[in-house]
Amino acid sequence: MNQEEKTVQQFEQIKEICIDIFIKKMADYGSAWRVMRSSSLTDQIYIKVQRIRSIHDKGKQKIDEGIKGEFIAIVNYSVMALIQLEIGHANFADLNIDDANARYIDYYDQSRKLMQDKNHDYGEAWREMRISSIADIILMKLLRIKQIEDNQGLTTISEGIDANFYDILNYAVFALIKLELEPATDK
Repeated sequence: MNQEEKTVQQFEQIKEICIDIFIKKMADYGSAWRVMRSSSLTDQIYIKVQRIRSIHDKGKQKIDEGIKGEFIAIVNYSVMALIQLEIGHANFADLNIDDANARYIDYYDQSRKLMQDKNHDYGEAWREMRISSIADIILMKLLRIKQIEDNQGLTTISEGIDANFYDILNYAVFALIKLELEPATDK
């Protein structure tokens, strides 16, 4: 198996971990997240990445939830944001588990395709990145999204909000691959 095939396989392994949590939370809460505007989901991801950075900077944590869970949440919130961008937010929980699951798979698979295209051009450069750098890139992309949101979605030359959410999703998956599937590569 070559490196690109390995990455796709690992991307799918992370998908199984993330979607399992997404479906379990859907069973517990339904699609209550559907009331959140995409800007609220941006802020949820912001909170998660700030916690990752805080744990890294302080070297310890007081809440017994590690950064893996935060990166999983970033993946799942990114998918939710992409769904919200497509169909808009609702005033009540209006998606059943099957519909939400199908949409999740569709967006994750689109993200994987984007990753494969970029990985082809960048040559697996993410494998040499530090987890802290991945968190910084996610934060930068969130700040870009917030600026675009503040500009009512208008950009002059830059990619739109959805492209940034896809990138955030992919970087979070890369971090999870490094943490979950290749833990010796980065501490």
